[in-house]
Amino acid sequence: MEYEDFNKVYEVERIMEYRKWCGEIPHITFPNDWQVQVIPPFAGAVVRFKIKKGDASVSIYLDCYDRLGCYGQPYWEVYPHENDVFRCDMENTETLLKAIAESIAEQ
Repeated sequence: MEYEDFNKVYEVERIMEYRKWCGEIPHITFPNDWQVQVIPPFAGAVVRFKIKKGDASVSIYLDCYDRLGCYGQPYWEVYPHENDVFRCDMENTETLLKAIAESIAEQ
């Protein structure tokens, strides 16, 4: 990676406030039978990951700036969920886990 690229990385980190969010994103305890794949946060998300259980696959992202949807505060988005998406407050990890489980069951 070129030196100029490092400057771009640091600029993205500053803009996205990654260090701030490190202290605000809640811990999540996943069920043992879910495989979690952490993926890069593309398209304006702060966090992205996928859950796999059997043949089911669920995509989740955290949007802290309403760049990807309109929610009004930091939120998790789960896809697919009931042929659409599901959103919940960042702090509401219990609801997030329930929506992921529902998505797995739907598939």
